[in-house]
Amino acid sequence: MTLAPPHPLEARDLHDAWRMLSQEERAEGFALLPVDAAQSFFQELPTLDQARLLMQLPPAQRKLWMGRLEPDDAVDVLQQLPLDARGELMGYLNQPTRVEVAALLAYAEDEAGGLMSTRFARLRPEMTIEEATHYLRLQARDRLEHVYYAYVLDAEKKLVGVLSVRELFRSEGSKRVKEAMKSDLVTIPEDMDQEHVAGVLAKHDFLSLPVVDPDGHMKGIVTFDDIVDVVQEEATEDIQKLGGMEALDLPYLQTGLFAIVRKRAVWLAVLFLGEMLTATAMAHYEEAIASAVILAVFVPLIISSGGNSGSQATTLIIRAMALGEVTLGDWWRVIRRELAAGLLLGSILAPIGFLRIVAWEFVFHDYGEHYLAIACTVAGSLMGVVIFGTLAGSMLPFLLRRLGFDPASASAPFVATFVDVSGVILYFSIAKAILSGTLL
Repeated sequence: MTLAPPHPLEARDLHDAWRMLSQEERAEGFALLPVDAAQSFFQELPTLDQARLLMQLPPAQRKLWMGRLEPDDAVDVLQQLPLDARGELMGYLNQPTRVEVAALLAYAEDEAGGLMSTRFARLRPEMTIEEATHYLRLQARDRLEHVYYAYVLDAEKKLVGVLSVRELFRSEGSKRVKEAMKSDLVTIPEDMDQEHVAGVLAKHDFLSLPVVDPDGHMKGIVTFDDIVDVVQEEATEDIQKLGGMEALDLPYLQTGLFAIVRKRAVWLAVLFLGEMLTATAMAHYEEAIASAVILAVFVPLIISSGGNSGSQATTLIIRAMALGEVTLGDWWRVIRRELAAGLLLGSILAPIGFLRIVAWEFVFHDYGEHYLAIACTVAGSLMGVVIFGTLAGSMLPFLLRRLGFDPASASAPFVATFVDVSGVILYFSIAKAILSGTLL
């Protein structure tokens, strides 16, 4: 009796189990997929997983799957591997592709040149529309991954115009390309940072943008799908920095425990040293605390309110900077806006603090005969610390950007630590002014 062949592994099943499998098990499961399913599965994998999977496959399979990658995708995979492994995989590429990949590897990973594809639709300005249509079909059949726009180059390969595929097919066949093309161009310098590239693409709402060198020679295109990963990467990095740590180089579950501790420990130690200044400030007012112990009860209330307002402001400004909504030249507009916001926010919290103390005194008689003075101290301190926290949180990103640092480094915990120290000083200064001669 002949046994029926086992049911082939489906891509969906491998995808569901992927995270739980070792590298060896992933390679074994991938080898069991039908060819068409394996092709789609491989293309959908994150770049890091593609690189790790390739290194687990036998040489013949490595050559097969490297050959199926577009040059820009091959570059992304190679950049995930150590230098000694890159040479082997480069050797699996055919000569023309190897030349393209080597040229792309010369760019930094986070520059436009490192993101672009060198395979784009190109036309000559003197072509007729009919000739251009035929030539574009030949290009699309042989080597193009994306055909959104056709870029018009002169004899020196300088970009002189662009023609959408839609406009190309709508134009009369006898018309010249130079008559139908648009010469008002939006281009990206080859050394532009990837975050700025994402901003330009989003601003103009194009499917792709041309990358040019300083002399106007076209080098490649950056497409919207290239930018999706960039946006996710940049947003992840900013969020992690806002949390008060270094950005992780790998996904969370793929990062080693000691690497996570190392990236968190440095900032945690810095923030701890900053909080020690809060203890120093408290020690400076030890005499005032001894005279009116009740003041110490409200310290967490005061400094947390300042820290929270500062964290809100710094988060808003950092995100506005990342989206290009705010530039360094807008600092004065921001400070006026945040001063008004701080006044309004303080005007909301101060009465709440005042009424809380008054209500507690009537119900529990906790604060003694000078409860109104204590309530005024807390209310005034809340007003002051919220205004200061809002201004500090909004201005720190500008200061860091001016000094050439990443504004996301003005993390919410850092702002909170800075405002904690200032809040203690402000609180006890107001307390001395109001309570002098009574509790102090």
